[in-house]
Amino acid sequence: MFNTNTITRFQELETPFYYYDLDVLRRTLAACKEASSKYGFHVHYAMKANFNPKVLDMIQSFGFGADCVSGNEVKAAIEHGFGKENVVFAGVGKSDKEINLALDADIFCFNAESVQELFIINDLAKAKNKTAKIAIRINPNVDAHTHHYITTGLEENKFGINTFQLNDVAETLRKCANLQFLGIHFHIGSQITDMEVYKSLCLRINEIQDWFEDHGFAVKVLNTGGGLGVDYHHPDTNGVSEFENYFKVFHDFLKVKPGQEVHFELGRALVAQSASLISRVLYVKNGIKKNFLILDAGMTELIRPMLYQAFHLIQNLSRSEAKSQDLKYDVVGPICESTDCFQKDVDLPESFRGDLIAVRTAGAYGEVMASGYNLRDRVGSIYSE
Repeated sequence: MFNTNTITRFQELETPFYYYDLDVLRRTLAACKEASSKYGFHVHYAMKANFNPKVLDMIQSFGFGADCVSGNEVKAAIEHGFGKENVVFAGVGKSDKEINLALDADIFCFNAESVQELFIINDLAKAKNKTAKIAIRINPNVDAHTHHYITTGLEENKFGINTFQLNDVAETLRKCANLQFLGIHFHIGSQITDMEVYKSLCLRINEIQDWFEDHGFAVKVLNTGGGLGVDYHHPDTNGVSEFENYFKVFHDFLKVKPGQEVHFELGRALVAQSASLISRVLYVKNGIKKNFLILDAGMTELIRPMLYQAFHLIQNLSRSEAKSQDLKYDVVGPICESTDCFQKDVDLPESFRGDLIAVRTAGAYGEVMASGYNLRDRVGSIYSE
C-alpha cells in the first residue's frame, strides 16, 4: 500500500489524516460484485461503516444498494445515487422524523425491530396515505463467536425480535393495513470469519421462513445481514475478504424458494482494508519497564482499539528499511484518558520524534466514529493518486 512516493507525499502533509487507497477499494468491490452476482444475490452497503463521499460514490458506481441506520444515512444514500428502490432502513430506535423521511423517499424496505415499531410505522404511513414495505428483523439466537460488543444475534442483545414473539408479529401484521410484509431480516454480529457460523444462520433462516409460510405470509425477501470479517493482522497478503466462500455458504445451505430474493448488508468487508490512519510520533518516552510512542492521533481519530480492544497492525513508515533491532513500544495517543492506547508492546524499529506511523485496516468504523473530544480538530482524509 505504501511505496516510496506515497511516503514522501505523507511527509509533506499535516498529520493525522486518513489515507484511502482507492485501488484497494476498487479491487475489493469488484471481488464482492463478481462473487455475489454468480448467485443472483443483492448486496447493500452498510453505510455506518464509512460514509466518506468518495467511498460512497465508488460503491454506488458498482451497483450496490444501501443499508442505512439513520435518517441522515437514508438522505446521504439517495444524494449519492443509491436508488430509493435499493435503500433499506434498519435500526432499533428509529425516530418518527426518520421514519417519515424514509416514507417520503419511498425506500425499498424498513427492517423493523419490535412489535411496537410495526404499529408506529403503520400509523405514520396511514397519515401519509402510504404503504410501508416491511421486513421483520428476527433475533435467531445464533452465536457469532466474535467480541461481545459487536455480537447482535443473541437473545440478550437489544436488536431484533425474539422468536417467542413471532405470534405477536403475525397478529400485528394482520391488523396493520398500511404495512406490506416483504420478508425476514437477520444480522448476528460483525467481524465473523468462521463460515460455520453462517451455516448455522442459514439453518435458522430456513426454519423461520417456514414458520411464516405456515402462518400465511409469503416471504419474498431473505435478508441475511452481513458481518463478514477482514484480516487485521495481514492487510497486505489478505487484503480482500473471503467473498467466494461467504456467498457459497448461503448458496449451499439457504433454502431459497422460486421468486425469492436473497439480500446481504456488508460494510466492513468492503471498506476496511482501503484506508489507514497516518500519524506522527510526537514524543518518545523510554523507561525501565515501558517505552512509549506518543502519537498525534488518538482515540478521537480511531476509537476501535479503546472501545472494544480491536487489533490494528501498526507500522513505522519512516523506518521500514531500518536494520536496527525491534523495540517494544506502547503506542498511545495524546488524549487525556488512560485508555487512549492503540496497542501495548508493539514490536517496532527504534523510533524517533517525527516518524510517520500507519495504523492499518482503518477504513471501517474509523473516520465515521471520530470525535472532537478535547476540542481537537476533526481528522481529514486524502486519497491515492
